[in-house]
Amino acid sequence: MTGTRIAALGHHQPAKVLTNDDLAALVDTSDAWITSRVGIRTRHVAGPDEPVDALAAHAAAKALAAAGRAPDDIDLVLVATSTAIDRSPNTAARVAARLGMTSPATMDLNVVCAGFTHALATADHTIRAGGARRVLVIGADKMTDVTDWTDRTTCVLVGDGAGAAVVEACEAPADGGLAAIGPVLWGSVPEMGHAVRIEGTPPRFAQEGQAVYRWATHRLPALARETCARSGIAPEDLAGVVLHQANLRIVEPLAARIGAVNAVVARDVVDSGNTSAASVPLALAKLVERGELPTGAPVLLFAFGGNLSYAGQVVRVP
Repeated sequence: MTGTRIAALGHHQPAKVLTNDDLAALVDTSDAWITSRVGIRTRHVAGPDEPVDALAAHAAAKALAAAGRAPDDIDLVLVATSTAIDRSPNTAARVAARLGMTSPATMDLNVVCAGFTHALATADHTIRAGGARRVLVIGADKMTDVTDWTDRTTCVLVGDGAGAAVVEACEAPADGGLAAIGPVLWGSVPEMGHAVRIEGTPPRFAQEGQAVYRWATHRLPALARETCARSGIAPEDLAGVVLHQANLRIVEPLAARIGAVNAVVARDVVDSGNTSAASVPLALAKLVERGELPTGAPVLLFAFGGNLSYAGQVVRVP
């Protein structure tokens, strides 16, 4: 039976860095106010000549190089994003063109901040069903394109970036042990679609922060533990936890309540802000690049976002 694995990761962020002090010159805020409430100190901001597909292509090229694969080794390109300005060509097709691919299937997925983990599950399912052998999975968002820079409750949160993974077929464990990419747990709370929004013309990001905080801190620990159970692993045996990097005041309590007492917890939100669909692969790729997670170790990925959609799985570190 075919299994799947993450063969390699890559990430990319724009060179320009926006500090809390820089934001304090734009709106009524301060470094102390921002760090005490969301834990963010800096974020990366893309320029007009850096569209979402460019961010995605940079991350994808790094993942391909790390995996030792050529662009035409990829059968399917999946891009999770909610900030692409154009509808067609889709972002995945533009990434494929930038990388010089000749005939991949290309699809975008819009599940806002939970996009990458949804896309990773889609790649896993596609490979297991025989629809592809290798899939390029990318989470990329340019949140600063949809930000109201006069709203101090949201402009302090966001950043731009991309993370990518090369996912490929592998032999499933014969003993029924933990797969390289474990079963997904996903769902949503459609009646709370108002809690996180990117709406209007031009589109603007808005959220009901307290509603998101209450839902995440009360509901997510049990969902994350169930995700671990589906992979047959106890939370205390996790080597890492990579949650959606929305707010450090959400990430840290959630990791503790999951019971991952021995895990390295991703805190990339401090340096990158909320990069939406990019946040999970960006944080995971950095942990792996720095050698903080050993090859083959189990890591919980779990993201949540618009419509209070959520998706998570346990994966093995490439």
